[in-house]
Amino acid sequence: MYTVYGIPNCNTVKKALDWLKANDVPYAFHDYKKKGIDASHLKSWAQQKGWEALVNKKGTTWRQLDAAEQAAVTNEKAAIALMEAKTSVIKRPLIELDGKVVALGFDEGEYGGIKW
Repeated sequence: MYTVYGIPNCNTVKKALDWLKANDVPYAFHDYKKKGIDASHLKSWAQQKGWEALVNKKGTTWRQLDAAEQAAVTNEKAAIALMEAKTSVIKRPLIELDGKVVALGFDEGEYGGIKW
């Protein structure tokens, strides 16, 4: 079963969940706000996708950081510490199957090309 990581009130997450439901893709939802996320998951994802792809620099959480906090995110270790502390800065949704990142974000065309 796929695990969808995100926050339930995020519009992008809602679109992804609607797509998964409409296409009968089984999944469990992991709510960052309620369950958080550990450094080992973040490290694994960073190794697969690159830490830069995981940090959502277009989102509100990133924009609310002061310039010094933003400037401090220059490597994987700093990015993981930030994502652990402020889970809403993680690009979402992230969909995982058996430890492998299947999708990051939502793109209907990309989702259509995945062999679910």
